[in-house]
Amino acid sequence: MELDSIRGGGAGRKKRSWKADKLGSMGSSIFSEAAGWREEAEQAGKEIINLGIGAPDEPPSEEIRRRLSEAVLRKDAYTYPGTRGTAAFRERCADWMKFRFGAELDPGTEILPLLGSQDGLAHLAQAVCNPGDLAILPDPGYPIYAGSLAIAGVTPWLLPLREENDFLPDLDAIPAEVWERATFILLNFPGNPVAALADYAFFEKLVSLAKKRNVLIVHDLAYSEMGFDGHHPISVLEVPGAKETAVELHSFSKSFNMAGCRIGFAAGNAEAVGALRELKGHIDFGAFEPIQETAVFALEQAMAAPEGDRGVAPLYESRRDAFVDALAGEGWSVRSPGATMFVWTKLPRKLTEGEARWTSKEFSRELMLREGVGSIPGSAFGAEGEGYVRFSLVREEAALLEAARRIGRFVRSIER
Repeated sequence: MELDSIRGGGAGRKKRSWKADKLGSMGSSIFSEAAGWREEAEQAGKEIINLGIGAPDEPPSEEIRRRLSEAVLRKDAYTYPGTRGTAAFRERCADWMKFRFGAELDPGTEILPLLGSQDGLAHLAQAVCNPGDLAILPDPGYPIYAGSLAIAGVTPWLLPLREENDFLPDLDAIPAEVWERATFILLNFPGNPVAALADYAFFEKLVSLAKKRNVLIVHDLAYSEMGFDGHHPISVLEVPGAKETAVELHSFSKSFNMAGCRIGFAAGNAEAVGALRELKGHIDFGAFEPIQETAVFALEQAMAAPEGDRGVAPLYESRRDAFVDALAGEGWSVRSPGATMFVWTKLPRKLTEGEARWTSKEFSRELMLREGVGSIPGSAFGAEGEGYVRFSLVREEAALLEAARRIGRFVRSIER
């Protein structure tokens, strides 16, 4: 560019903003707002029971912590690890996918370590799409789904998840022109925030449609080990031939309480996995090798566990039962989730009928300010989430029972 073509401006030029416009398109700021409500409640002397953020409150097992502590003491552990990851990590992830789901994957081309599954979710659209492309997203859905598209310049087409359909999407309702334009469709079962469950027949149909339309399936399976009542969450890669058209993201944060370690992996279609690897090669140097080594150990423990061992699931199932029953005892019957660490429920009827209707944001804010109980309003997850609220089962049962008591008191205090 010639200097003459960029001259201008000067002293009279409008002050430049050092914040990109696209950041305003990345989704709700409700999480930072909720942090502000909590600070306000703390300053007012409230004892906080925060059921907002979905962060595990339990540590990894002692064996996992010990393995990590030993690994970080090695003198040779501090070189750049490389985006591709260690062969041992990729091979063990492939072994676990075979053990858990019966899915056959090539550890060399179809497995990629991630700095947590959100790393993959945040970057995948940039790796597989061009600006102006279209992607199909669930509504409500985890905020980074839409945020990642804003960064990549990709247009979202929102697929509603509604209670009358058990929060499963109606795949037949997606217009043909949307299928034709879409680069990928992103889904999440068991889901966050809705904790919806999909069966094998659903995934078979999804794979068939995606192959027919040449659309990549992106399946966020962060809650694969949090199924209740005998349910074992399904991988899309269980469907024969699915990896021709699907990539799936897995997390150690929820399955092994390793949230702070920031480790996960992408599995499936070699072209999509390779594109993400190439992009990440320009962004980061991979996961710290002691953390990869510890993740290998966690998977080996899971595969060697006695038959019937359900990992973290029984803890959250017990918490679910206690919390849902306690809310019912307070007069609020809520939908009992079949998986995940979330309770997603409609606001009490008295708040959504008549002239003085509450928004989900008003409910969450006032519940924190008056009772010190944290939650996330459904509107934070998309327009279809309005009228709902999400509670996270991230406290011990005694705290959940106390939270239910406070919630009941709060709801009863509201005039019709």
